[in-house]
Amino acid sequence: METSTQPSRVAFAAALIGLGLLTFIYGDSSALWEPIPKALPGRSVVIYLCGVIELAGGIGLLLRSSVLFACRVLVPFLLLWLVLLKLPGVLLHPAVVVRWEQFGETAAILAGAWCLFAVYAGTWEQRHLGFAVGDRGVRMARLLLIAALVMFGVSHFAYADLTASLVPRWMRFPLGWAYLTGAANIAAAAGMLFAIYPRLAANLEAAMLWIFTLFVWVPRIVSVHSDQEIWAEFLVSAAIAAGVWLVADTYRNDTVVSTGSAA
Repeated sequence: METSTQPSRVAFAAALIGLGLLTFIYGDSSALWEPIPKALPGRSVVIYLCGVIELAGGIGLLLRSSVLFACRVLVPFLLLWLVLLKLPGVLLHPAVVVRWEQFGETAAILAGAWCLFAVYAGTWEQRHLGFAVGDRGVRMARLLLIAALVMFGVSHFAYADLTASLVPRWMRFPLGWAYLTGAANIAAAAGMLFAIYPRLAANLEAAMLWIFTLFVWVPRIVSVHSDQEIWAEFLVSAAIAAGVWLVADTYRNDTVVSTGSAA
């Protein structure tokens, strides 16, 4: 991944800025932060603080001079989001597939931020966090994304009817698309894990997620532009797609048909 301003970083930053703005617009009722216990003291303050981190982190990613600082803030923030808000649901309800899907969504976003952190790491990180930056950090981020993609794929099969309901009406055989995209998620994960055209697998996955984001959520925003939940779904979907795109960029030095090295 080159350290110049790449489109994937801009898209990731824009999604985070959008999530931050959404938090400020809807505040304590934001659908993004429903897992935060209602009885938590200062819950509103915590929610607005999350919005500040997303907004400032997104802006920071747009500026070359502040990318490292933004990553230093965003990676711990997303890791806490994953561990404190998503992991408990998986541990308490391990048989409920949607809990794994929600965990995978945040994991995919974290994987993208982690790749940026690994590439832009400073001297302090290289000295004290060598296991999480550089080539090793990128490999760990790829593995995290691979796990997330498997969760996405399984959820498509477990909730095939719900997934099919999201397919645009002009596309025929919605149930077939639900199964096909589920299989594609798992295939992309396998390609990255076993180094079977990993660059192609990662880029096709990113493209599929962007198509899903644009075809499913943009029409809904146009028709019901004031619905908070739809905006949240759109921005989270965009953040996931951008996160996968960032991971795909780490394969940039590989040829498209190269088998590369296993994740």
